[in-house]
Amino acid sequence: MTIATPRIGAAPGPAVLMVLGSCASLQVGAALAARLFPVTGSAGATLLRLSLAAGVLLAVARPAVRSWRRHQWRAVLLLGATMAGMNGFFYAAIARVPLGPAVTIQFLGPLTLAAILSRRLRDFGWVLLAAAGVAAFGFGDGATALDPLGVVFVVLAGVFWALYIVASSHAGAAVAGQGGLAVAMTVGALVLLPGGMTGAEKALTSPHLLLIALGTGLLASVIPYTLELSALRRLPKRAFGVLLSLEPAAAALAGWLLLAQPLTPIAAAAVVLVVVASIGSTAFS
Repeated sequence: MTIATPRIGAAPGPAVLMVLGSCASLQVGAALAARLFPVTGSAGATLLRLSLAAGVLLAVARPAVRSWRRHQWRAVLLLGATMAGMNGFFYAAIARVPLGPAVTIQFLGPLTLAAILSRRLRDFGWVLLAAAGVAAFGFGDGATALDPLGVVFVVLAGVFWALYIVASSHAGAAVAGQGGLAVAMTVGALVLLPGGMTGAEKALTSPHLLLIALGTGLLASVIPYTLELSALRRLPKRAFGVLLSLEPAAAALAGWLLLAQPLTPIAAAAVVLVVVASIGSTAFS
């Protein structure tokens, strides 16, 4: 959760591959989670993802929670709540909306946050460009029109993503290492427990579904966080942000290849606009 200073002379090549690997792993994990939805529902799949990932991180990080002070607990609890909202609404969204458009629309959250924090007109221009890309989804035909409730869910996921960025920064400053992240994931799982327990229990009785759930937790949480943390030790923040801006494209590709979700020319153009806006916001910040 701490962001290390890039090492002088560190080769950027492996770090670039780490970020790209993180993007790919995250979207493959989301596509894998979609296979749980018919049995567990989106809430059950989200609970399984966070709880299994939290178990792995707790075993690895072994956070010294007994020594934490009140402000550290407050930061970690807030991070856990934002993780629950971000992941819960996102999984509810991709149960109704294709993966590519969902991730693309969700990017409006951090882009808007960046514009608000910078207060520069140019950054609001990037948000407008991204909004134009999102609006392009509304011009799809009947086969690609987006579910309205799914769009609401993904917008809420974007709001929680923006809140997560702020909360993650505070928690990273308050708690060193991955211990804070592990406890925050546990908190997020507890928040989702009432709504997701029934669906999650169905997967626990099936070795096949449990294996998919474990893969989701590893691919969508543990591996991306680990790769991103390693990449941040080698890359400047700006270069890292530019590479991370490719996530909508990775999501659209994963949805097309793994879930057979259509990628129309209009949808592809919308993804490109949001990717360009995200890269522009990061590169010229």
